[in-house]
Amino acid sequence: MFKGMPLTRRTVLKGLGTTVALPFLEAMLPKSTVMAGAASSTGAPRRMAFIYVPNGMHMNEFTPSAEGALPNALPSILEPLAPFRNDFSVLSGLTADKARANGDGPGDHARAASAFLTGCQARKTSGSNIQSGVSADQFAAARIGERTRIASLELGMERYRGAGNCDSGYACAYSTTLSWRTPHTPLPIETDPRQVFERLFSARPNDPDRVRRNQLRSSVLDSVLEDARELQGIVGGADRQRLDEYLTGIREIEQRIARSESLPPVQLPQGTRRPEGNSRNMTDNFRLMCDLLALAFQTDVTRISTFMFAREGSNVSYNTVGVSEGHHELSHHQNNQSNLTKIRSINRFHVTQLAYLCEKLRSVREGNGNLLDNCMIAYGSAIGDGNRHNHDNLPILLLGKGGGSIRAGRHIRYRRETPLNNLWLAMLDRMGAPSRTLGDSTGLLESLS
Repeated sequence: MFKGMPLTRRTVLKGLGTTVALPFLEAMLPKSTVMAGAASSTGAPRRMAFIYVPNGMHMNEFTPSAEGALPNALPSILEPLAPFRNDFSVLSGLTADKARANGDGPGDHARAASAFLTGCQARKTSGSNIQSGVSADQFAAARIGERTRIASLELGMERYRGAGNCDSGYACAYSTTLSWRTPHTPLPIETDPRQVFERLFSARPNDPDRVRRNQLRSSVLDSVLEDARELQGIVGGADRQRLDEYLTGIREIEQRIARSESLPPVQLPQGTRRPEGNSRNMTDNFRLMCDLLALAFQTDVTRISTFMFAREGSNVSYNTVGVSEGHHELSHHQNNQSNLTKIRSINRFHVTQLAYLCEKLRSVREGNGNLLDNCMIAYGSAIGDGNRHNHDNLPILLLGKGGGSIRAGRHIRYRRETPLNNLWLAMLDRMGAPSRTLGDSTGLLESLS
């Protein structure tokens, strides 16, 4: 199949009802580039992800005390990212003004999620006449999404199918997604790893015969091994190793998904509340989704993703870190030290999952660099302190180096009321989807290079 054919970013392995995209290989670069030894991150596409955490942050344990290079001793919440000190920056002072009431009264959680990527004021309604704005991820998807198999990937951890009023007169759609294709069209998140896997690797993800096909094949890889063996015979040694690592990773993920689906629900101690919407082990499920996101970027199935670690206003309990109370109720901490300690544990748990994702991305080699080098991952919330429900001085991290366009390893303080959407404009510019404005932006965010 491959002899005499040039390898490109669109080359795929094919099998029964399955297409498996390839990772970035040196064989995809022009021969002159490889011969010159310049098979670096500049030859790979840039990727962009937005990861959202709800209910604000314990800001004193999140924000470095001084500007400039990140200290050796990071704040407690950021300690899991210590191995990536040179791969991320803390951006202080950014504001999501349209998450504020601006005359609309209560509803900070719904407005926060809605405004995070749009920079637009949500229409206060619990009916079907919802309105926000086009989100940054969907702005990019509309312009560069045709370059990949999936224009964008919307992930989440908390399954929620509510309708009607979810927050002080705001429809549930506002607090349960980040992505808005149009001002009236929010995109639902996918919380089931099996469905994400099928969407990434099924040739016909909506085919009603999918179950029958699953029964006919023992795994996704079994149906593409012939193509894979042929390809391994014609690429160089480094590419063969990279391809072998990649195919092994896909099989491991598929096996873990199947294993998690076959296990009985965890029996919790009497009186302990089960995490909402998910009966699997919370940490395992987080990591499965992180693996799938990394795989989607590695294969160039998509270059754009959003990932809600939980819906805004979520009251999930984090028993896995010893916190039995709901997240939302704890976020109204009233400066109670016990509550703040538990909030810190939840915040740190989330950052630990982020560190796991970073490790997955950094472990994937691309040219002379790695996949994390070619990513821009924005992590944070449109609420600062959960008790005050403020929407200024937000907890924002920017991870990855954007293909060499971002200088990481710093704490940058921006002037008060700098729009968060200025960061999105800067990321869009680096993705090759520039715009003069987005929501309430006032220009490209400076000082990232």
